[in-house]
Amino acid sequence: MATQTKPIDLYYWPTPNGWKISIALEEMGLPYTVHTVNIGKGEQFEPEFLKISPNNRMPAIVDPEGPDGAPISVFESGAILQYLARKTGTFCGPTQRDRIAVDEWLMWQMGGLGPMAGQAHHFLKYAPEMDPPQDLPYAKDRYRNEVGRLHRVLDTQLSRNEYVAGDFFSIADMAIWPWACLWEGQQQDISDKPNLKRWLDLVAARPAVQKGKDLKSELRAGQTKESQKVLFGQKG
Repeated sequence: MATQTKPIDLYYWPTPNGWKISIALEEMGLPYTVHTVNIGKGEQFEPEFLKISPNNRMPAIVDPEGPDGAPISVFESGAILQYLARKTGTFCGPTQRDRIAVDEWLMWQMGGLGPMAGQAHHFLKYAPEMDPPQDLPYAKDRYRNEVGRLHRVLDTQLSRNEYVAGDFFSIADMAIWPWACLWEGQQQDISDKPNLKRWLDLVAARPAVQKGKDLKSELRAGQTKESQKVLFGQKG
């Protein structure tokens, strides 16, 4: 693993997707500079940010020491995790079969748990507080139940392995944990999922995970009416 001499630029806001990358950078011991992107104020729509993240979502990174020593920008949290794991040769599994398992569970999070948990947060917490209120029982049940199903899948997988992809901590754990640890806000009951509970506590005890999750935590506040218009409107 080559030494990183220049810090990676991290475009970040303290959300589960942002935590994935701050946790990864801490676990991998990579130097980084934080650039906050206030999604409640619409900073994700600024032209300079869109050059880095054309889907107007954070996190994103710019690595001044990319392939062949040239700078590279990377958007989408799953792609960033894969890039950083390949760059450092860490947290992607010791064997080819392990690496396939890591990729499977990373994609499971990107296509399943993340979107479904995000919709659960939206319809259970934010939508009922909108102006006018959008209290939609069908949507609340739909996403609450789907998160519950995904948690059961995860609990079953963790009954076979210490970590998600095997007996090693990986970028799959870094991707899944930030969403799974918010189970209360998704109105879930994990008392019948002992393997999930064990794993949540195991990962939470890692110093780098704690530091990554705490990054800019003071900025994590409730939604205002104005920020809701930006986040949940049709801008962009």
